[in-house]
Amino acid sequence: MGAPTLFTHTNPTTTTPFLSQPIEVCVGSLHNIPLGEGRAYRVGSETIAVFRQRNGKVFAIQNECPHRGGPLSEGILGAGSVICPFHAWKVNVETGECVSDPCTLRTYPVRLDGESIYLKVEA
Repeated sequence: MGAPTLFTHTNPTTTTPFLSQPIEVCVGSLHNIPLGEGRAYRVGSETIAVFRQRNGKVFAIQNECPHRGGPLSEGILGAGSVICPFHAWKVNVETGECVSDPCTLRTYPVRLDGESIYLKVEA
């Protein structure tokens, strides 16, 4: 897990830096994502792609492909990777690593509680 992100809070008289802490956010029910597909969820200012593999494992990565900004949640999921619907870049959904090009996408820890999907994100 990386270091906390430094934010700056500004009011009319002072500027005070503070550290954000990771929080868990429930994005919805597992039933909203069919096996072998992904869905996009907006969490704060980020759009996160959540994938449910055919074996039932759930992973979350940034939704925007680094190549041309394609929505990865709409890509083809198989064998632990998603293929971008715009230009066929392939990304490992567990590690966030691009398979054919040197890049790494942000990943998010996922926790299931019954049928609820929780993502750990920076506050």
